[in-house]
Amino acid sequence: MSDSSLSRQAGPIALAAGASLALVDLARWGLARPTDLVGMMADPLFQVVNAAYFVTFFGLAVALVALYGWLDLRAGWFGLIAFLVALAGTLTQGGNMWFEGFAVPWLAQVAPSVFTAEKTITLQVGALAAYMLFALGWILFGIAVLRTRTVPAVLPIAVIVGGVLGYNSGLPPYGVPLGLALAALGAGLIRAGRAAPQPGSVGAQEAR
Repeated sequence: MSDSSLSRQAGPIALAAGASLALVDLARWGLARPTDLVGMMADPLFQVVNAAYFVTFFGLAVALVALYGWLDLRAGWFGLIAFLVALAGTLTQGGNMWFEGFAVPWLAQVAPSVFTAEKTITLQVGALAAYMLFALGWILFGIAVLRTRTVPAVLPIAVIVGGVLGYNSGLPPYGVPLGLALAALGAGLIRAGRAAPQPGSVGAQEAR
């Protein structure tokens, strides 16, 4: 483990970040009106919840850094690549959610026709890249955690499944599975009282 306050608190951070993602996306799901996008985006309550969903992606990024710091001695090159892809995907999808949370409500007021306009190739490629990078990153990160064998296999497998479903995380409730998986991983670390091997310890030497 990286000897930092952030990595030492990986469990609570992952639990909080995952639970927040799941709860906010469930709230979005409850308020969603797919047949009335303009009206939905004009709803003040939905606007608040949708903006909060963007904030949860900041929490995801922090949790990702904390978890990688917790397991980096065991993750190797694959873990590093998985971490970087997951971080890039989380930041990119977080940018999408910023647009959804802050720009789209404005567009719903001043140019509602954009909701029925044909999507440009640039927009489609950008959106597809963000969705794919987000899903791929969390799938790889789940595999990296699984390879370390530091937690019960069901936890990283749940992260992998959450990553697969996270391809549609822009639409509720597809962010919920990853949120629940991350929260479960965090809770597992807390329950087990896991502390990564400190530099110079037997565990650290084995991890090398």
